[in-house]
Amino acid sequence: MLIWSMGVSADGYIADRDGAFDWSVPSDELFALHTERIGELGVEILGRRLYETMLVWETDPAMRNDAASIAFADLWTALPKVVFSRTLHSVQGNARLATRPLAEEIYDVLASTDADVEIGGADLAGQALALGLVDELRIFRHPVVVGGGTPFFPPVTRTIDLDLVETRVFDDPVLYERYRVRRS
Repeated sequence: MLIWSMGVSADGYIADRDGAFDWSVPSDELFALHTERIGELGVEILGRRLYETMLVWETDPAMRNDAASIAFADLWTALPKVVFSRTLHSVQGNARLATRPLAEEIYDVLASTDADVEIGGADLAGQALALGLVDELRIFRHPVVVGGGTPFFPPVTRTIDLDLVETRVFDDPVLYERYRVRRS
């Protein structure tokens, strides 16, 4: 299953007009769920910006400052990653640069693991959604209105029907929404 999981503002942005997303820092409770989620994945597919943002979990010893962050960093470091980029010529850690079109890479990655695969980065995941390849959306809606920036959803050319399969409110209070893409 291909999962698109991301934090968004109440008005649907993953970053504000200045590119900031500091409002999305998770509480301990939400961080524990993210750690559990990462541990269940077989592969992460991500765009360059998200790859560069998350690279600190593999390269910066300061990120390993308590048991929770050590557990997350260990899982993230071990997780195989496929990075889409037009500008990077190499990647670090347990990652490789994608060399084929998105759909081909997704099909091969899904075939390579029995576990779920996550795709991240609004642009990249939006492309996968437009291609009909995303099976689930997992949205972490933060209680802030940023009024513009990078939207979570791209413009779509067709209606995509969803089934709400789970909701949960975290202590920060973040609303978790899990939707399954309805297949015809």
